[in-house]
Amino acid sequence: LHLSAVKLAELHSDLKIQEKDELSWKKLKAEGLDEDGEKEAKLRRNLNVIMTKYGMNGRKDSQLVDTNYIKDGIESDALDDPRLEKLWSKAKTSGKFSDEELDKLWREFKHHKEKIREYNILLETVSRTEDIHKNVINPSEENSVKEEILHNKHRELKEKLRSINQGFERLRKVSHQGYDTSSEFEEPRVIDLWDMAKSANFTEKELESFREELKHFEAKIEKHHHYQKQLEISHEKLKHVEGTGDKDHLNRNKEKYAMLQEKTKELGYKVKKHLQDLSSRISQGLQHNEL
Repeated sequence: LHLSAVKLAELHSDLKIQEKDELSWKKLKAEGLDEDGEKEAKLRRNLNVIMTKYGMNGRKDSQLVDTNYIKDGIESDALDDPRLEKLWSKAKTSGKFSDEELDKLWREFKHHKEKIREYNILLETVSRTEDIHKNVINPSEENSVKEEILHNKHRELKEKLRSINQGFERLRKVSHQGYDTSSEFEEPRVIDLWDMAKSANFTEKELESFREELKHFEAKIEKHHHYQKQLEISHEKLKHVEGTGDKDHLNRNKEKYAMLQEKTKELGYKVKKHLQDLSSRISQGLQHNEL
């Protein structure tokens, strides 16, 4: 796959979560608690997202950039959206961003691209399910269950589309005006969660509690970013030392690299699991709004 050290660690974290979810589903299946197959369908959808994200779906154009950072001012992956390309070009030439801020903004653009990709995968899944449903001749109780599944998927699509629209408006604003120093959060995933939380059916006390949890979550993400950067540096050092023939130095660097790799995997898993939990809580609040 030719993935960087950081991307390999992220892949490990994603697969670990997928494995845990599949084991949970197998227990539910054995107890007859997934008769409509919705949880199984979601697992397949999640696996499809992972395979697309890391270029394992057989398509040469699907693999994402192997690092989140800008190299020599040139991005090694396209944004695949003329509107995003235009905004990014404007931001780069505006003079309103430091190198560090441009790095942060690029992560926001890449995050937005990934949200669009996940939305398109879900849209394709829903379309296929609808086609199958239309071709069923005899309506039955099973079909009414499938209609409920479709309804849930359409609601999920609606939530993702709302998040994409909010995210684009934020990118448009930041690209034109620069970063607001008084902004409450900086991490793209946290900003998304906070925007959605404000639209959900939370009391003021619940919203304040959620805000505090998001601060802790953002700190966890920043810690993960730190280890990702250290892992990349360690990987470069290891490649350099391998060419020197110094075995003692090589062994020390291998030990450090292995430690950083394991820590990055562990933090990546915790971040993604925490993100799942927070997203689920917001989703429940948004669903409540529709009732």
